[in-house]
Amino acid sequence: MILDIIKYPNKMLREISKEVVNFDKKFHTLLDNMYETMMSSNGVGLAAIQVAVPLRALLVNIPREDNEQYKEDLIEIVNPVILQADGEIVWNEGCLSVPGFYEEVKRSNKILLDYQDREGNKHKTEFEGFLAVAIQHEMDHLNGILFVDKLSIMKRKKFEKELKKNSQVKVV
Repeated sequence: MILDIIKYPNKMLREISKEVVNFDKKFHTLLDNMYETMMSSNGVGLAAIQVAVPLRALLVNIPREDNEQYKEDLIEIVNPVILQADGEIVWNEGCLSVPGFYEEVKRSNKILLDYQDREGNKHKTEFEGFLAVAIQHEMDHLNGILFVDKLSIMKRKKFEKELKKNSQVKVV
């Protein structure tokens, strides 16, 4: 089932997500629905909070060289913690909750991540490049942070101006 993605400036996007403790059928259905939602929106990542569920769960599915996304490449990340971060990469990011706006953001190029899968099994994995960027972007959502929060004052003003112009939304 395709879920509604909440959009900025919805206050729920600023909530801190709660740890997942029940790895049950209901949680599996949420992950499946998040995948359908992400794919139908042409996204490469989606955090549960973006579909109004404040749980520490996210999905990432990076396209291959043929620009296609394959379900077998899907990574489901639950209760993530970055253990180590190295290097720096600048990536032109966008967000399903901030549609139509893209800007360069600095992230760590390589991360060592401790997380659980949909069954609750623990994993410790190193991610690099675009995959590391996407995971960090989605993890920010779990902490109530949007990529636009990481912009310089000038770029932030540009974003707010575009937002007002495009949607007539009052930016506070």
